[in-house]
Formats: sequence, C-alpha cells, structure tokens
Amino acid sequence: MQANDDLQTRWWTLEAKLIERFGKKPDIEAILFLIGMQETGFIKEKITKEQKQDLMHVAVCTLFAQSGFYELEGKDREGWPHFRQLKSLPEMNMIEQENYLKDHILLYFQHHDFFD
Repeated sequence: MQANDDLQTRWWTLEAKLIERFGKKPDIEAILFLIGMQETGFIKEKITKEQKQDLMHVAVCTLFAQSGFYELEGKDREGWPHFRQLKSLPEMNMIEQENYLKDHILLYFQHHDFFD
C-alpha cells in the first residue's frame, strides 16, 4: 500500500501545481489533452472532438514510449507525431490501469522539469 500512498501523494502535488497554473483541478483527460498539446504544438481556439481525441492519443503514446511500449516513427506533413507499438501493455484491472497511467504522467512532468 505504501507505493500507492506515494503515488497518491505525488499525484496530489501535480494537481496542486496544475491548479496553481490553470486555476482549476484538471482530470486525467484534461492532463492528457495538455500533454498532447505540448507534444504537438497544436493550439487553436476551436478544437474538434476528433482533434481532442487525437491529442490525447499522442499523449498516451508519448507517455508509454517512456517505458518502451511505443516508439516515435516520425511526424507527418502537418507535424503530428506517429508512433509504432513495440509491445502490449500488461493486463491490469481498472484501478491498476489508472495508477499506471498516473505514474507515467508524473514521470513525464518530472522529465520536463515541471516540479522545479
């Protein structure tokens, strides 16, 4: 349980930093959306539902590339990154999946010096 307690403490720290930065508490989808925007540089005033899903997909691939599940193949003419899956994600229940994703999000922000 201690590992989960540590994860939860680190997650609360991230949430506090994001609240400080954006003025409200983001959910995981919003955080994935932010990571997708960061990775693509895709910023528009109006974003379609499909573009939002694409940004979140880029975020998930970027996050799991950190653990060798995906690798960046390159970018298309519009600058969108394309990934290749290298291996399957481990089988997990919903809580384990959420914690695994949270851990990768925390690692991403740590690598981008967000906590400094």
